[in-house]
Amino acid sequence: MAALIAENFRFLSLFFKSKDVMIFNGLVALGTVGSEELFSVVAFNCPCSPARNYIYGLAAIGVPALALFLIGVIWNNHTWNLVAECHKRGTKNFSAAATFLLFGSIMGRASVAPITWSVISLLRGEAYICALSEFVKPSSLDKFPADYGAEVLAKFPCRDVPANLTKFRDEVTRRLRYESQLFGWLLIGIVAVLVFLTKCLKHCCSPLSYRQEAYWAQYRSNEDKLFRRTAEVHSRILAAKNVKQFFGFVALDKEEKELVQEFPVEGVQPSPQWNAITGVYIYRENKGFPLYSRLHKWAKGVEGNGPTPEGHELLFLAS
Repeated sequence: MAALIAENFRFLSLFFKSKDVMIFNGLVALGTVGSEELFSVVAFNCPCSPARNYIYGLAAIGVPALALFLIGVIWNNHTWNLVAECHKRGTKNFSAAATFLLFGSIMGRASVAPITWSVISLLRGEAYICALSEFVKPSSLDKFPADYGAEVLAKFPCRDVPANLTKFRDEVTRRLRYESQLFGWLLIGIVAVLVFLTKCLKHCCSPLSYRQEAYWAQYRSNEDKLFRRTAEVHSRILAAKNVKQFFGFVALDKEEKELVQEFPVEGVQPSPQWNAITGVYIYRENKGFPLYSRLHKWAKGVEGNGPTPEGHELLFLAS
């Protein structure tokens, strides 16, 4: 039971695993800020019509946020590793808590851009004012003319109002902008607290030392770079051999000729090997020695992904 509890809590290290992740999240946030500013200047245009303002204002905040969220899910490697894991091996190697936290990691990273978009939209206030201006109660405005109602209030964001209502328009706009910015600052505060608590839990629950975590991050980065570079060269040489076999010759430039001569490619890797290095990786140790990736585990000839008597396994996921 103690081991199961430790396993579930250690999965909290899914979030914000390395400095590279933080830098990437920062770049995503900055890009989202720029996009939101451009959208507000170029595209946002409140209809200033009852019943339409609310839908348009919420859509201006929610639809781009939803699109950014889905893009974040698609771009996250964990998403497709999870899909491959479920397709090839099922979820038998994960507890319910581990599966939940894995989804939490995917959702958390995908939420960076939409939260940034929502915060900037709320701090600017235009969409919020557009959406809620018609719902301001006339009775809350001192000496508001009784013959005006929601139809006129809906036009306040467009400044298309009679001259005698100008001061009321300014008051309504100021009130709604205050509410919008308040919600924006509260959202920033909530997110900041959640990030802080997550970082604290991650460091408290991690079974690795700080230096070993840093080494693991460097290993994953170097392995990924080398794998991609080698895969590109391998596929190019294999393609050259197949093209030559079809045509009888292959047109290679000088660099490609050197690659073909330097790295002889005899064949392709069988599907079981690709399946072995694809999927969600769960940090594990074999006889006291760490295995830092699925490729590392495959190279050492370690089979399976569940716990064995030989060492710690199912500790936490690589980010």
